[in-house]
Amino acid sequence: MTRLHLFDLDGTLLHGTSAPVEISRQLGLEAETVALDRAISSGLIGPPEYAAQVYELWSGLTDAHVTTAFEGAPWLASIREVWSEIRSRGEYCAVISLSPSFFVERLTGWGAHAAYGSRFPAVPFTEPVDPAGVLNAAAKVLIADQLCAEFGVRRADCVAYGDSLSDKDLFGVVPLSVAVNADRHLTGLATHSYAGKDLWDAYELVRGAR
Repeated sequence: MTRLHLFDLDGTLLHGTSAPVEISRQLGLEAETVALDRAISSGLIGPPEYAAQVYELWSGLTDAHVTTAFEGAPWLASIREVWSEIRSRGEYCAVISLSPSFFVERLTGWGAHAAYGSRFPAVPFTEPVDPAGVLNAAAKVLIADQLCAEFGVRRADCVAYGDSLSDKDLFGVVPLSVAVNADRHLTGLATHSYAGKDLWDAYELVRGAR
């Protein structure tokens, strides 16, 4: 039986930061977005409010800004190597993130079979962000189920990798999980925990598990 590996982005594949912070850095608005990250991680605001506020911050955003943010972000080492290994074993890998789709979807170019983020309009923005397209923790489970159906696997065949509150629901429904540089919200939930900057080492914790 094959497996489906489900990866979070912010704080998991990106070390110590989020896609919105890296995007905002290009506009000189890093501090404002760090404050929003703290607010959402503590539950003071929800994903729709977060999306609306970063959308306002990014009124001058261009595709060049996004490319620079993506290429210069502090990614964990060995992401492409891990996904290549997963593919070589006949398994699947996908990214599900609350961050903007226009950033997350770039990871298919690194070998992810699928990449889902909150739906934002194309950059530069000419239309508003639709709150209905903004993902939350529960949406991660729904998307995981859709991917299971697409790839012909079950929840029992899934491995989740995450770091925070937005991963809690997904960790609760799959049998195998890795908390990567995680905060207190995943304490006691994960099968394994990893602290470091190389995804291969986190992957090794579940590589041979069935």
